[in-house]
Amino acid sequence: MNDPKQHTHLGKEETALYRARQRSRNKALGIVLGSLAVLFFAISIVKIAAQVSH
Repeated sequence: MNDPKQHTHLGKEETALYRARQRSRNKALGIVLGSLAVLFFAISIVKIAAQVSH
């Protein structure tokens, strides 16, 4: 894949663009993971409530 011997140094603008893309991916991943956690929590609450009502 990438040859470790070929190190290319990014300029300041390229580094800023790279970091911006990285931040946007991290935000999207955080939203997805947070949504899954809320979904699992809600499913657990519904299951517990269904067992208590019987």
